[in-house]
Amino acid sequence: MNRERGSMAVETVLLAPVLLLFILFLVGAAVIVEHQGEVNGAARDAARAASVQRDYGGAQRAATDAARASLANGSCKGANVSLAGSNWTEGGEVHVEVSCTLDLGAVAGFGFAATKSMTSTAVAPLEQFRRIE
Repeated sequence: MNRERGSMAVETVLLAPVLLLFILFLVGAAVIVEHQGEVNGAARDAARAASVQRDYGGAQRAATDAARASLANGSCKGANVSLAGSNWTEGGEVHVEVSCTLDLGAVAGFGFAATKSMTSTAVAPLEQFRRIE
């Protein structure tokens, strides 16, 4: 019985770093999932804001403002908004792509790079009987 004395302490010392790394990996994954949801919401908000504008320039400005406002409180910086692929005609649709860079400095080195590029797209219809300029 004396041979096994202290074996529980050794096992704990060996497993503690593994458990800590696993927990930090889960935290990093949760941060990515949470911010992907924020980028998805920003793309949706931008598409809706663009779809109610009368001209393409106003739609681009409204989409950019809406996306940046949605992402203002998060760690996702440098939001880029594109309306490429939009069919800007009556009954058409607005395609919005929002991309930004997520700062993962808090969990970098635990299976994650220091930054991650996040992208999301959303589509909103333009009304068929509305005047588009």
